Amino acid sequence: MSNTLIQQETSKVHKEVLGANEKYASEFGKKGELALPPARSFTILTCMDARLDPAKYAGLAEGDAHVIRNAGGRASDDAIRSLVISYKLLGTKEFFVIHHSDCGMQLFTDPIIRNLLSKSLKTATIDSNGWRNLEESGGSDEAKFIPFLTFENLEQSVIDDVKRIRNHPLIPKDIPVYGYYYDVKTGKLVEVKEATKIGRAS
Repeated sequence: MSNTLIQQETSKVHKEVLGANEKYASEFGKKGELALPPARSFTILTCMDARLDPAKYAGLAEGDAHVIRNAGGRASDDAIRSLVISYKLLGTKEFFVIHHSDCGMQLFTDPIIRNLLSKSLKTATIDSNGWRNLEESGGSDEAKFIPFLTFENLEQSVIDDVKRIRNHPLIPKDIPVYGYYYDVKTGKLVEVKEATKIGRAS
């Protein structure tokens, strides 16, 4: 099958992404000369939520900073892995943990998502009665091996993640770890003072 035919069979979104990239690449200019280490020497750990644009809320351009994203912006094992590489090999000197209001990680628990996945891999829905599958076939129990890192309290989640990073044996004590959450209604970063206090460099 030719590449042309493959392109013809893709979705509307896929075509839009490739079209946008073609335009972006045509105006790329000297960005190809950017250095590997981030120019502003810091890292942001934040949520994958589509309403958050770290480049805009933190004033970033290409090459400025590392941005690590996952569901909830949690200090998971993989996030720690990335933070270690960020400072150890690429010279970052400050970390920001930035969660956000109205986070989907507050809408379910590990038992809920594990139960849903055990019965179906299709997208679930939520209503006044909670989460439910639209159909139940072809599920898997593999979710029982995954910690989904859900949380109930927004500020406490920031505190917990800053504390985990601060106390991790692979994170140097002289790297400050700041704790914030992004307000999706205003676009403002709100400091979680207890988290930043815990994350102070020493």
